[in-house]
Amino acid sequence: MTSDDHVSAPARFVEADGVRHASAEHAPSIDYANLPDPTEGVVVTMFITVRSVARSRDFYSRVLGGTVVLEENPCLVKLANSWILMNPGGPPTPDKPGITVANYEPGDTTSIFLNLRVADIQARYEEWKSKGAEFLTPPIDREAEIRCYMRDPDGYLIEVGQATGILHGIHAKKRPEDLPG
Repeated sequence: MTSDDHVSAPARFVEADGVRHASAEHAPSIDYANLPDPTEGVVVTMFITVRSVARSRDFYSRVLGGTVVLEENPCLVKLANSWILMNPGGPPTPDKPGITVANYEPGDTTSIFLNLRVADIQARYEEWKSKGAEFLTPPIDREAEIRCYMRDPDGYLIEVGQATGILHGIHAKKRPEDLPG
């Protein structure tokens, strides 16, 4: 074991004579049955940098109905058929040299967001709003789908959508920037 291994050892372990032992501190519970551990192929998870793990864990589990798989380090919440990993930001590590994971700074631009597809958008909107979710607008019918957006506690944008017209061949209208020429 190197000195780096000792420094990065989780707080729930102590080292004595080069052997790691469980400490008396609370060890986060793990729901092994819901870990994203594929036996073949690929499973997609999404990592988000959060300022407060407890606050974000509460939002993704209590408000959106996810299952807490791992409480912390990193926190892992199963949301339907996907997983959200969350941890605070941090400095570069040996496996990502030169890259700092920074807190998200919410604003009026974004380049990535979580997209949740639901069977009944009005019911989800009412349920999640009653639990404290903050939506930008109520659901809006866009012909191909009905959708609305909310933000999580760190300001990440989340789209909530229900397929409607697309199920019958109705596509979203083309924007001028999508047209050729």
